[in-house]
Amino acid sequence: MLVLSAPSGAGKTTLARRLLRHVPDAVFSVSVTTRALRDREVDGVDYTFVDEAAFREMVEGDRLLEWAEVHGATYGTPSRFAAEALENDRLVVFDIDVQGGMQIKARHPEAATVLLVPPSRAELERRLRSRGTESEEAIRRRLAVARAEIQACLEGYDYVVINDDLDRAFAQLLAIVKVRRGGASREDAAVEATLRLRDGAPLRPEFAEWETG
Repeated sequence: MLVLSAPSGAGKTTLARRLLRHVPDAVFSVSVTTRALRDREVDGVDYTFVDEAAFREMVEGDRLLEWAEVHGATYGTPSRFAAEALENDRLVVFDIDVQGGMQIKARHPEAATVLLVPPSRAELERRLRSRGTESEEAIRRRLAVARAEIQACLEGYDYVVINDDLDRAFAQLLAIVKVRRGGASREDAAVEATLRLRDGAPLRPEFAEWETG
């Protein structure tokens, strides 16, 4: 199980989709959400869109592996999808927020949790503004949430990948997958070791501003 979490604008969805194309037995866990469908999104592919009542039924029926409220909407991961994929020994990729990632890690300690961040807060702000879809208040809120989530991950996530170059970030994700699934090369193992957040592993210098705020 590979859990990917990131602030909005860090490139998480792009990297997740690239990983799915590259790893033949990888499957994407499609989350359910109560938020409105956005342009170019497809119901059942990007998310499964439901109303509040349907979401509450899933929570009360214990049909969600994890769920959380983010930016005023609720998101969750169906338990059945992950269970069926794992029974077939497939790589399950989760594209979820930090709250959800922490819940999955608590229930499945063997899951690999990866935090993706942009190279700097300034770059994250630039990416958010370039979308042209968010108000000033929303951008400031997302930046504040990003800092809080990143700091929380220092205590609970396994890896950090800084997406300053898409190809390099993808290669690092792939190295993590290979090591966790077994059969990795020495080169992959060396790359994976530099990305660890646990066991007192030193953080990359570029990560310092996210750590200290």
